[in-house]
Amino acid sequence: MKAQLNGTVIAEAPESELVKIEGNWYFPATAVNFEFLEESPTQYLCPWKGQATYFTVTVDGQPYQDRAFSYRDLRPGATERIGTDFAGYVCFWKDVVVE
Repeated sequence: MKAQLNGTVIAEAPESELVKIEGNWYFPATAVNFEFLEESPTQYLCPWKGQATYFTVTVDGQPYQDRAFSYRDLRPGATERIGTDFAGYVCFWKDVVVE
């Protein structure tokens, strides 16, 4: 599967390596091209996953604020709820197409 923004591949991995949570695909960090991501100051606390880290995705000089996020330190029980450890995985949304 690929995460693309305006035709640029930001992440790519076989579906078997991704984790699907609440309808969203999470890519392992090793599958993400972090040269397109810059950490954002946006804060969000999920009641069961924990503190999210957001990223601005920049393609061809155009920044797309908060189009990616990750949970680096999961809350107790999050791994058990999903059935796998997804700490550090990156999820893309809004303008980023995952297919």
